[in-house]
Amino acid sequence: MAKTVLVAMLALLVGACSNDDTSSATDRADRSSSTTSTSTPDASTVAEVLALDRPVVLAHAGGDDIHPHDTPFGFDRSAAAGVDVLDMDVQLSSDGVLVVQHDDTVDRTTEAEGKVADMTYEQLNALDAAYWFTEGCTCTDRPEAEYVYRGVRTGDRPAPEGSSPDDFAITSFETIAADHPDFVLNVEIKGTAPDALPAAAELARLVDELDLADRIVVTSFDDAVAEAFASAAPGATITPGLGATSAYILGGTLPPAGRTILQVPPEYEGLDVVTADRVATAHRDGLVLWVWPNDAEWENADGYAKLLDMGVDGLNAADPVTALEVVRARR
Repeated sequence: MAKTVLVAMLALLVGACSNDDTSSATDRADRSSSTTSTSTPDASTVAEVLALDRPVVLAHAGGDDIHPHDTPFGFDRSAAAGVDVLDMDVQLSSDGVLVVQHDDTVDRTTEAEGKVADMTYEQLNALDAAYWFTEGCTCTDRPEAEYVYRGVRTGDRPAPEGSSPDDFAITSFETIAADHPDFVLNVEIKGTAPDALPAAAELARLVDELDLADRIVVTSFDDAVAEAFASAAPGATITPGLGATSAYILGGTLPPAGRTILQVPPEYEGLDVVTADRVATAHRDGLVLWVWPNDAEWENADGYAKLLDMGVDGLNAADPVTALEVVRARR
């Protein structure tokens, strides 16, 4: 039985982070920040974020329920709203540029098809990363009017005030990091070893070159990728990989030394991953729990409130504006 649950947990951690729920799309109002002026965060290093006397709010993929997934527009709007941490995914283009992109293909979010690893940065950057975005989901079956940002990238539609067509493109990690120099970045290296090891090496190089070690948290579902990055960037904060996280959640085996931030979903197929007792145990073990909601049940004010009631330390929210409202109401 334990082995069966472990397998389920592994499947959960590999697949759940995409956060592509569609069940509430038609009912979700636009929660994007109305301003694009970047606010100054309460904390600008990982140590400062962890020292905040309140739960932190991360913008999952730039707030992908209310903004196009992993786009400069989403990061800009989330920063302006006042999030604590910008969350993103990275992988390499065919010419070795570390790009901010979740899927290993461009099919789900853009007008094109193809693998990210087979396309140059110039090709990727030219695509419309908001092509299939609608409020609440990235979907292909909505009325044309719901694709509110389609065509901004290509100049067929005016950019929102304070934005430009470039804000709706697949963009380099270096650009996002430079655009938000005061923000902590939560970065997931996509893929598994050996294919993802070059991305881990390139991220480590950029962390050193851009002096990001004190303001980046890096995660990977593959322990080998996470540890490869850790070896190449010893000053950066690493979260436990898939195996170490599962071993702790299911068996209580402490993660490797220094891996104090756990990033998990609240539940999966009836298995309660996050409970008040589990959060309390994690705190006694000196660990921090950042939770990414993986279902419409959780991606709303009531869901965020339930997680906060359990004592979680961070909400990696697809609707960060609502998450901020819930957190601020408790101060």
